[in-house]
Amino acid sequence: MIAVICPDELEMQRMMMNRLKNFLITTLIGGVTVILPIVIFAWVIRIIVQLVSAVIAPLSYLIRLDISAFIIDLIAIVIIVLACFATGLFIRTQLGNKIYSYIEKHWLERLPVYSSIRDIVQQFTGKKRTAFQQVVLLAPYGADTLMTGFVTDEAGDDFTIFVPTAPNPTNGFVFHMKREQLTFVQVKTEDAMRTIVGMGAGSQDLLKIGAIQPAEQKS
Repeated sequence: MIAVICPDELEMQRMMMNRLKNFLITTLIGGVTVILPIVIFAWVIRIIVQLVSAVIAPLSYLIRLDISAFIIDLIAIVIIVLACFATGLFIRTQLGNKIYSYIEKHWLERLPVYSSIRDIVQQFTGKKRTAFQQVVLLAPYGADTLMTGFVTDEAGDDFTIFVPTAPNPTNGFVFHMKREQLTFVQVKTEDAMRTIVGMGAGSQDLLKIGAIQPAEQKS
C-alpha cells in the first residue's frame, strides 16, 4: 500500500523545516553574539594580568620572597584595579580631564583602532549608549517593500535611519525620513540584528510585532 501525501501536508512539513532551520540559525548567532565579546574581554584582561605578573615575578626574586604564581596574578589584578581607579580619579579633576582630552585628541585618536575600541568599551560599561536604540521598518522609495532599519539620530519629526546590508551589518545605507514614513517596532536591537546577519532568518517575529510610537518607546 502506497501512502499518498497531499500538497497541504508537504507545505506544512516545509514550513516546519524552515522554522526549525531559522530557529537553529538565530539561536546559534545569538549565542555567538553573547559569548564572543565575553571571551575577547576575558582574553584581553588575561593578557594585561600576564604582563603585570611578568614585571612582578622578577621583583619577588630580587627581594628573595617565595611567592606562588597565583599570588603574583592576584597582586597583578589588584595593581590593575588600583591603576584604573587612580586614572579615573585623576580624569575627574579639571586638570586631568584637560590633559586626557589633549592626549586623546592629538595622539590616541590617530591610532587606527583606538576610536572603535573606546566606543565598544564605553558601551560595554554603560558609559555610552549604542546609537541603535530603536528598530524601525521603512519603505524609503515609497514602494510596498519594507526594510529593517535602526534610528541613529532624530530632530523633532525628522529621523536618521541606518539600514544595514545582509549578512554584513557594518555596511548599509543612511536615510533621512519623517516620522510618518516609519513603522516603529517593539523588538530588541540584537534580535533585529540577528535577522540581518542570518540573511532574513527569524524575520517572521519582527513582522508580527505591532507598530508603536517613539514616545511610547522612550517612556
